[in-house]
Amino acid sequence: MIESKTVNYSEDNIRSLEWQEHVRLRPGMYIGKLGDGSSADDGIYILLKEIIDNSVDEFVMKAGKRIEIKQDEGTVTIRDYGRGIPLGKVVDAVSKMNTGGKYDSKAFKKSVGLNGVGTKAVNALSSFFRVKSVRDGRVKVAEFSQGIITKDFKETDTGERNGTEITFVPDDGIFNNYRFRHEYIEKMLKNYAYLNPGLKIVFNGETFFSENGLKDLLQDEIDGEILYPIIHLKDEDIEVAITHSDKSQSETYFSFVNGQNTTQGGTHLNAFREAFVKTIREFYNKNFEAADIRKAIIGAVSIKVIEPVFESQTKTKLGSNEMGPGLVTVRTFVNDFLKKHLDNFLHKNPETAEALLKKIIISERERKELSGIQKLARERAKKVSLHNKKLRDCRQHYNDQKAPRKSESTIFITEGDSASGSITKSRDVETQAVFSLRGKPLNCFGLTKKVVYENEEFNLLQAALNIEESIEDLRYNQVVIATDADVDGMHIRLLMITFFLQFFPDLIRNGHLYILQTPLFRVRNKKETRYCYNETERLKALSEMGKNPEITRFKGLGEISPDEFKHFISKDIRLEPVVLGKDQTVAQLLEFYMGKNTPDRQQFILENLVVESTDIDKKEVPELAI
Repeated sequence: MIESKTVNYSEDNIRSLEWQEHVRLRPGMYIGKLGDGSSADDGIYILLKEIIDNSVDEFVMKAGKRIEIKQDEGTVTIRDYGRGIPLGKVVDAVSKMNTGGKYDSKAFKKSVGLNGVGTKAVNALSSFFRVKSVRDGRVKVAEFSQGIITKDFKETDTGERNGTEITFVPDDGIFNNYRFRHEYIEKMLKNYAYLNPGLKIVFNGETFFSENGLKDLLQDEIDGEILYPIIHLKDEDIEVAITHSDKSQSETYFSFVNGQNTTQGGTHLNAFREAFVKTIREFYNKNFEAADIRKAIIGAVSIKVIEPVFESQTKTKLGSNEMGPGLVTVRTFVNDFLKKHLDNFLHKNPETAEALLKKIIISERERKELSGIQKLARERAKKVSLHNKKLRDCRQHYNDQKAPRKSESTIFITEGDSASGSITKSRDVETQAVFSLRGKPLNCFGLTKKVVYENEEFNLLQAALNIEESIEDLRYNQVVIATDADVDGMHIRLLMITFFLQFFPDLIRNGHLYILQTPLFRVRNKKETRYCYNETERLKALSEMGKNPEITRFKGLGEISPDEFKHFISKDIRLEPVVLGKDQTVAQLLEFYMGKNTPDRQQFILENLVVESTDIDKKEVPELAI
């Protein structure tokens, strides 16, 4: 029998935290998940975004056309040329909760940050934080550590231009083993440029600038050919850009509110998708299926809302139903805009209207042809008992809004019983699922979506991820390919990336696909054990651990015991994101790596292959056939 013990509850149990203590104790409330920088929504990028948002707001208020950003190792500096923080309030603005200019609607009408928290959170979560404000020939500087002021400099004269400069270093006691990835920062800055035509952003010497707003965004993001020129429509407080791809199987959207990239959409994106279908039906006077109208659409929508309500501090999903207090609903606003401007555009551009109609009819025919195959595929998935044989599911899911840890939800795609068995026994059953492949998957380069339903492996994986209808229904925030660190494992990894690139590229574009990094070596002696992920770490361990340590080379995931494996998929997990490069389209990538250009690919491999000296004689490098 277990005895219950009564806990004394008195005044001593009641605590009052200082603002910075609360931020540091509950950082997730302010910046979402912490992470190590391997994901675009990790906390270190939210810190950067919170400061940049303030600088962009200055541009929106017509008070500065240039923002300079420098990032070197862990140190970030952002300098704008806006109005500068009022000098007498510099310290309060970055260190007192519920203090800021955003509460004054005259100064900031349609700002991203409205709750006076962002800069303070950055301050509290930084080991070093420095603020400098310049206004009309005077400058004020203050420095902090973990939100506590360390130096408060007196105002002095200066010849510098007006504006604000913030320098911060994320606290490595909170952001464990973090590093900034430039591809994520550059994507963020590109979006700021698209949404603010005329604003020049300079990052480590590289300039981001846009003249045509969302039209430039689509032109830069589009893969391959489009069916008609981009439709670009603007009015006060709204801008949209629309076209259709000739090859994509899915819908692709970029949505923004007050300059914030709402990666999870919200009321404005729902309104856009609904209004587009309604306008098209009325224009052609035909009751087309919504899926046929939107198939292969590439769209961007940006709106400005007074006092927007987001579903979290990280502002990735709009919750507002109205354009502002007492104003029309977001749904009505977007619908009225498209009904007027898109309808007018199609009447004035009959060639575009004809191309769009042709696309819808083709999508309708393809849907009907696939319907029978899809039905059989669903029945097959039920018969093989997906959840018992292929998928060991978790309890939290990314698209379940009630799940408290949904952002941590992960599915490991692995090959073979031994590897999947090790991960299954080591995983966190709340947030981590395992999908087991049977042998090498099919090379699907150049094949149609039909193969996804006819191939059992792909059909079951699609069902497990829940992405048949839309990538928005994805059940896991992180899709992780976990294969052995050998030639066969690399081949399986490449085939799986090909599958996602060919049929679900948005899963990669939206930052959901990763590669699991596991150690190659275990080096241990009587005092300690070290796990080394490459040859450099192995040599360092040997030099620091004394004489004759025991060295184990892990050839496959199945060779790592479950007790050891849990260290590599828990808080110290190392994930390498799969990121599309700036200079190649999906079609170009697939053609090069999976096409029939064998001599070119072989030459590339020979020039770029790095071989571990412990495994293969460098004189005997075998040809890697794909």
